[in-house]
Order: sequence, then C-alpha cells, then structure tokens
Amino acid sequence: MVAQIKMPALSPTMKAGKLSKWLIKKSSKVVSGDVIAEIETDKATMEIEAVDDGVLYEIFVEEGTDNVAVGSTLALIKEDSDTEDQLNSLFEKNNDNNLFEMDKEKIPEINSKTDKAIHDINFNEKNMNLKENITKDERIKISPLAKRIALKNNVNFSSLSGTGPHGRIVKKDIEDFIISNKNITSIDSYHKSSSDTSYKDVIHSPMRKTIAERLVKSASEAPHFFLSVDCDISEINKIRENVNKGDTKVSVNDFIIKASALALKKFPKANCSWNNDFIRYYNSYDISVAVAVEDGLITPIVKNVSIKGIEEISSEVKLLASKAKKGELSPEEYSGGNFTVSNLGMYGIKNFNAIINPPQSMILAVGKAEPRAIVSKNEITISNLMTVTLSCDHRAVDGALGAQWLNKFKDFIENPSLMLL
Repeated sequence: MVAQIKMPALSPTMKAGKLSKWLIKKSSKVVSGDVIAEIETDKATMEIEAVDDGVLYEIFVEEGTDNVAVGSTLALIKEDSDTEDQLNSLFEKNNDNNLFEMDKEKIPEINSKTDKAIHDINFNEKNMNLKENITKDERIKISPLAKRIALKNNVNFSSLSGTGPHGRIVKKDIEDFIISNKNITSIDSYHKSSSDTSYKDVIHSPMRKTIAERLVKSASEAPHFFLSVDCDISEINKIRENVNKGDTKVSVNDFIIKASALALKKFPKANCSWNNDFIRYYNSYDISVAVAVEDGLITPIVKNVSIKGIEEISSEVKLLASKAKKGELSPEEYSGGNFTVSNLGMYGIKNFNAIINPPQSMILAVGKAEPRAIVSKNEITISNLMTVTLSCDHRAVDGALGAQWLNKFKDFIENPSLMLL
C-alpha cells in the first residue's frame, strides 16, 4: 500500500511548519526508521522518520517551503506491491485535496516579489488572467507538480488561469507560461541584477517571527513595571569554590533558578498568569531559562525546581541548553513554565529590563556580579554584588507582591543555606 508522509504536529498548538530539508532524493530506497526530512518549527528542528519500506516515489513539498499545514502530504513512498492504478489514484487525490491555498493576506507576499518585474518587463499576458478581487475564501488550485515547477522558476501562479479540471493549474500551464516568457530568466536574477549591494535581506525564520509576535504582544498588552535590587553572592561563591573542586560544576545561575522557585513557593500569589476572565495560579514551580541560540532565543524549562538540589538543576540546565543550541528540544521541554530567568551577566551587562515571556506574569533579568564597596556596620567593605531586575505584569502582580517576592529571592541568594530548609 502506498504510504503517505504527512506534516506532523510537533506540539499541541502547532498549525504549520517549515520543511527545511529533504535528507533523501526522489526515487531513493527507504527503510522503515530512516530519517528522511527535517521539519523546522518556531522552537526547534525535528526529524521525520519513514514508517514503511519502499521507494520515495513523489515529493509534493519542496525543501525550504514555509507554512506547510499540519496533516499536509509531503511525499509518497511506493512499496514493491503497489500498482500503477493505486499510485495514480492516490496522486490524483493529493492533486485535488492538497491544493495550495492562500488568503488575501498571503497574496501580497508573492506579488510583492513580482510586481516590479511585471511592471518593467513586457510579460505575455495571453496566458494570464489577473484576479483583481481575491477574497479570503477563494483558493488557488494548483497540482503539487505544477506548484513545484512554478516555485523553482519563480512563476507568480496566483494570476494564472488553469486548464485542468475545475480550473486547476496543471504542469502544462506552468510550462507554457515559462516558454512564452523565455527571455525572463527568473524573478530572483532580475532582483539580483538591480538590487542595492549595500545591504542583504534575510527572510524571517519561524522562530524569529514567533519571538517577534510574542514580544510585541507582551510589550503592548501587559503593563510592565520593574523592581531592582542588589544581591550579595559572596556566600554562593564560597560554596561554588568548594563544590567545583571536584567533578561537579555548579554556576551562580543554578542558585538563581532554585531561589526563584523557592520565592514563588513562599509567595504563591506571584506564581500566576493573566487571562481575560481569570488569573491562573500554578501549583508547580517550573522555571524557564532563557538560552541564546543561533536564530533567536528559546526558554527550555526546568520542572519541579523546588524539590531538586543544586547539582541536579545544574545537570538539567546544561543538558537542556545543549539540546536547545542543537535544535533538539522536544515540545514538552519548552512548553509551559511559570517564571523565566534571563541572565546576561556573562556578556558583561550590569542590569537590564526584560520583556515578560507570555503568558507568564514575571521575568527576572540578571546582571553581572562584580566587586563593589558597601557600608556595613559603619565600615566600608567590598562585596560581590549582582543587580537583578524583576519585570511584573501589573494586571496580575502588584507592586507590593513583586517587592515581597524580590526581597525573599534576595534573602535566599545571600543566605543559600536557607535553600536547604
């Protein structure tokens, strides 16, 4: 039986993804368990494995294609026993059902790449039927093969008339259009010849677009207020000096994660998120840790932090950070979280204000620790101080609650033995 490779749902909220790479070529032999493609979401890159033996018979979605809907057929795997009639039937079914759909918001994205060329170059319009009023419910009907040829040759198929059944654009329509415009090499080459070389445009990745959307939403909707305090980490450094003499290596950030969870446990009203009709209070103490990756920022989660020791937290953070940088995090490792820690101290930043990671209500911005002079008991002493700034969503956490949480956090940091109680 012909096997269909479909776009998987890698998380409960995933609606579409990017097919970033095919790892095998058309007509290649496939064995069940072979990794055949890579899927890129807003959080990570995941691999797709074949579930049947056979030959990669047809590819419907080219690598690099973005916004591929969950459940869409990506390719077909042919088994030895499959007949030509079965293949033709399934191929036609995918032609009918996997139509390239585009609403009126998407049409300008394609047209913007071609408008200048259409304006400056004399296209043969005999094979074109320009659609002036494309509504959200209308669909561009095009067979997968025709779409692949169109994308490869940078053909704006949104304005072509199809000669196939029900007006579907088929392979011949694309080929006729390319032949009639043989003097035009491609839209891309046209732009390259006339572009300004003083800059380079890079298309947004799914991760970068999601980060932008979430942070704009957070900054515009959540009324942020900020509270700062200096924490003396001298006692933590003494503990680290002794612990790190052995094989175990712990960081200040590990203590920060632990102190954050324990402070939430002391003030459970701060362990919450805002919703339009209610405030949700969490019973768990799951801390998101901001990790910088090549294309942005991701926040893997250390779960149940309040009951874990510093060494266990340290090992878990190292593992999650490594997987994040390789794009290997599973959805459950980055979905959720009640509170976020963002540490820029390693970059020499003394203090900063962080934007809340929605739907959470607080995020802690951690700066660089450095020796500073302080007055203690009428004497000037040198202490290793670290400035932290708490960003709060004023809809869910008011100033007094934020201050109480921050003072308790400071107490844990400056007296790390209290974390053992």
